Amino acid sequence: MDTELAKLQQCLTDTVQLHLMPLFKTVSRQYKHDGSIVTVADKLMQQNITEVLKRDFPDIKLLGEEMSADEQAELLASNDSLWCLDPIDGTSNFASGMPFFSISLALIENGEVTLGLVYDPVMKECFAAKKGAGAWLNGQPLKAEISGLALSQTLAIIDFKRLPKTLAQRLVDEKPYGSQRSLGSIALELCWLAAGRAQLYLHGRQQMWDYAAAQLIVKEAGAFACTLDNEVVFSRSLSPRSTCAASDENLFAAWRDYLHVPRCDG
Repeated sequence: MDTELAKLQQCLTDTVQLHLMPLFKTVSRQYKHDGSIVTVADKLMQQNITEVLKRDFPDIKLLGEEMSADEQAELLASNDSLWCLDPIDGTSNFASGMPFFSISLALIENGEVTLGLVYDPVMKECFAAKKGAGAWLNGQPLKAEISGLALSQTLAIIDFKRLPKTLAQRLVDEKPYGSQRSLGSIALELCWLAAGRAQLYLHGRQQMWDYAAAQLIVKEAGAFACTLDNEVVFSRSLSPRSTCAASDENLFAAWRDYLHVPRCDG
């Protein structure tokens, strides 16, 4: 891992351990206009991480989940480089005392994610990636391995709630995988796929701050992902995106065939 990414990782992990973890199991939940959950910890973490990044990277603005939609749209309307932050991915888990949540930070440059960090402060695991240079877990190279499993033997992480109803029902009825989970932090689920802790992944509606860093980690680790329309996952847009992914190329082909993801011509 290069010096810049290592420094960024240290800043993120130190800030999270200092300001977020003392609030775990102590905060109450509130509800945003769209029904999603937010806590004082989400807002505090966005503020603290923004201040840290301003100090070390004063020329790069930050787009955070806890901004208004108008503020987010204004930032995306420019072609400037941006940090993209989810201060707590898995707020429902955090607010309930369930120890599965993460902090996700991505750097977007020229329409692409070039750096990605996803930190699990409970396990003290930090996943990181740099475009074209690889992925790491706590500073050690992270490489997705060929599982050698059939589709029917896999562990699949699937969020049924946000899938088309017909697809969700087919998955429930047919169970093409060996076992299924839904853990509640998109960024961390995708990193666990990259680390081989699951072999399949499917989610129907993810926001940019949910997946921006993790999709780079998946790609740089050598795992595979696309949308249900066979597009690249990342889009510099506030429109939700789907993600189907697998830990190796053979499973990815079988998973896409099962899901009827269209193939490219040629």
